[in-house]
Amino acid sequence: MQPSLRKRWRILDRIPAELDEQFNGYSPLLRQLLYNRQIAGAESAHAFLTTSGSLHDPFLLLDMEAAVERILWAIDCHEPIAVYGDYDVDGVTATALLVQVLRRMGGEASGYIPNRFDEGYGLNNEALENLYQEGIRLVITVDCGIRSPREAELARQLGMDLIISDHHEPLEEIPVTRAVVCPKRPGDTYPEKNLAGVGLAYKIAEALLTRRPMPGFTQDDWLDLVAVGTVADVVPLVGENRSLVRAGLHYLRYSQRQGIRSLAGVSGWRIEAATARDIGFLLGPRLNAAGRLESALASFDLLMCDDLSTAGLLAQKLDDQNRQRQDLTRQMQETAEQLEPVGEDDFLVFASDPSFNMGVVGLVASRLTEAYYRPAVIAAVGEKYTRGSCRSIPEFHITHALDECADLLVRHGGHAMAAGFTVENEKLAELAARLKSIAARELAAQDLRPVLTADMEIQLRDLKPAILNEIDLLEPTGLGNPGVLFVSRGLKVLRYRKVGSDGQHLRLTVSDGKIIYDAIAFRMGCWAEEMPAYVDLLYTFEQNYYNGRVSLQLGVRDLKPSGEPDE
Repeated sequence: MQPSLRKRWRILDRIPAELDEQFNGYSPLLRQLLYNRQIAGAESAHAFLTTSGSLHDPFLLLDMEAAVERILWAIDCHEPIAVYGDYDVDGVTATALLVQVLRRMGGEASGYIPNRFDEGYGLNNEALENLYQEGIRLVITVDCGIRSPREAELARQLGMDLIISDHHEPLEEIPVTRAVVCPKRPGDTYPEKNLAGVGLAYKIAEALLTRRPMPGFTQDDWLDLVAVGTVADVVPLVGENRSLVRAGLHYLRYSQRQGIRSLAGVSGWRIEAATARDIGFLLGPRLNAAGRLESALASFDLLMCDDLSTAGLLAQKLDDQNRQRQDLTRQMQETAEQLEPVGEDDFLVFASDPSFNMGVVGLVASRLTEAYYRPAVIAAVGEKYTRGSCRSIPEFHITHALDECADLLVRHGGHAMAAGFTVENEKLAELAARLKSIAARELAAQDLRPVLTADMEIQLRDLKPAILNEIDLLEPTGLGNPGVLFVSRGLKVLRYRKVGSDGQHLRLTVSDGKIIYDAIAFRMGCWAEEMPAYVDLLYTFEQNYYNGRVSLQLGVRDLKPSGEPDE
């Protein structure tokens, strides 16, 4: 099985005539795109296309009232507050947001980001003890804590109040603390269950400023951070998440946040035209790079920074670290594939090694899952414990699989598509064998080829620039609200070449006999060795900004020889 894995194409059905009439006033293309996204009726369409910002009362969240009461008391009494976050983009943006809001309200707030390599994910006892020694009596978690009942007990014994805000799935045992704000708690009636950690921090800020409005600013001043953290954490961009990100992108385009503007500068990113895709591919990876290689404090400091010179230095550091991260990811992927060659009869990839860097194991797992369409586990072996990161496919719930192995694990947690764990080294081999057995049980009878779903088939000659305006109305797109994909068939390949430092990508020029378009196909450089004369393409229609010039291009998601079946 090769990384150039063939994929199945699915083209969505045309909108039925009776539903088409309900979208009166919209173009035929937009009607089809709305139908494809299960939007029914003119009223729902209007809400989908225009809703922006906060949708629900933050006090619908369980324990929000208690959390706000305790935080305002700390502000009034000048009690030091620690905001305890996580080292990924969601956690760092959530920490920066809440620290800044508390300070603007007069609070004595500081941020605490654990070190991935020394402390691991989430609350840890040593950090709580150190914060206590520093005089902290109120700790607010963001993006962590819901699975930390033992650490919550220690905080109580120390005499610290702990407010947990976390969007992850809780265990059966909910930590006993001053307040636990988590929409996934049993009994919580908050309508949006899939807020990111930064979205939940925003709701706390919204609740605080509802109780105590402050002249000169509102919680919306931090919507740019909400957009960055929400997109980077790959939560579903539907409902309130999509509404917050839509508003946040507007604030991001006009952001005066010096750190983000400096990071846009070093990455060549046009911040005034920011999209969710830009966050996912340009901004997010750079903010994540520090925590993957060293400490996420550099990213936190950048988001907190107002000084142009300091922000420039920090942004350049993150850009350099991102390049190092890219090189390390490629090297580790090659090592993993050598350690664990993937064959047709393998249903789960599991590679572990003492040389693996814990900061990029998740990225390598993602690359392997993408290349082979199999669940992948990459683990860094330490002196006593091994810590691993898992990525999966829709057909296999990786956290449920880990739940079946709970007797082997020190700790674990995650979602259907991504998870992490810690295991004692002597149990590592048994864990790998059991996960492979579970994967074989669940996946052996399934057709394990990824499915790419396109909105419609279209002639290349019908791709007019005006279509981009209608596509833009669906933004922000992402998980749960996919970007628009087209299929065009029988295109003649006029030119093609490998591009990128290692020839990993492909640039080509195609024509339908009437019009010519350039196209870019990332990680498809292997096609240069066997390029057909005519191809079918599945692609996005997009603008390309290069050296101050704007052009139209096709962003290829897959290609195949013309006439080859979709299935």
